[in-house]
Amino acid sequence: MSKTKDIEQQAALFAETFAALREQVGRVIVGHKQVVEQTLVCLLAGGHVLLEGVPGLGKTLLVRTLADALDLQFTRIQFTPDLMPADITGTNIVVETEGRREFQFAPGPIFGNLLLADEINRATPKTQSAILEAMQECAVTVARHRHELPAPFMVLATQNPLEMEGTYPLPEAQLDRFAFKVLLESPGEEDLVAILDRTTGQDAPAPEKVTDAETIESLKTLARQVPAAEEVKRYAARLVLATHPDSDGATDAVRKYIRYGASPRAAQTMLLSAKAAALSEGRFNVAFADLRRFAAPALRHRIILNFDGQAEGITPDALVEEILEETPEARQ
Repeated sequence: MSKTKDIEQQAALFAETFAALREQVGRVIVGHKQVVEQTLVCLLAGGHVLLEGVPGLGKTLLVRTLADALDLQFTRIQFTPDLMPADITGTNIVVETEGRREFQFAPGPIFGNLLLADEINRATPKTQSAILEAMQECAVTVARHRHELPAPFMVLATQNPLEMEGTYPLPEAQLDRFAFKVLLESPGEEDLVAILDRTTGQDAPAPEKVTDAETIESLKTLARQVPAAEEVKRYAARLVLATHPDSDGATDAVRKYIRYGASPRAAQTMLLSAKAAALSEGRFNVAFADLRRFAAPALRHRIILNFDGQAEGITPDALVEEILEETPEARQ
């Protein structure tokens, strides 16, 4: 009985912290409620986020506001074609102590809690790959020495979908390491007026600190303990397999327009995100609806269209929507 009560208290703390974070971020960020929710869920599920939107939509402000509300170390890297891997990870420098010269590691900007990789597709593939190890293992290796990154560690990368001249599209292997690809849309009239009110006055709104790194790590651990029924896990597996054109569950559109489907990481992302989302609502169990909520951000960047799909302007989101409609929650 006491164990059940303890779980209920932990779930309540998770939901309370999530709501407080959402409120504080909302004090600065106008609109983008779904973007904020998906980013917070991804953080508590232990993933990384790729934010895509035209300039001026608040991508950088969102990351900085989140760092302020979490009392975490925020670092920013502006990706450019001349950026080198050592500019990200750090390098060994020669220092002189007591008359002796020796190499000492000077950490790069990747050594923070929340890393904003701004316009990540403007750097060369060699530089983009410098954060692959960090995203996967929360560590970097320099001169055969492994250096652990502080916890929690989360990469929030941005890219502009319009201006593609002089860019280097992220390879599939790196895209797959982002749990979510989140799309930011332009604000409507009411939101735009609210933005003007908040940003053109004397006092700019600022978030209050809600929690710290230690609490975030404990909440991430709690999220992994949320149980998921066998049918829920099988539904996540079916959704991923339905993106493969050669699978039995593929729709006609998938077979016609998709070249390669999503990897197993997509199923892991959906389930972990569903667990975090369930806790954010005070539930200690995963529902089918939790998986459906995060199918699009988890799958859209992992689906590779073929020539016909690209030529006809088919979007991954449209294919995901069809998959959700035609994939049953339970086997018939």
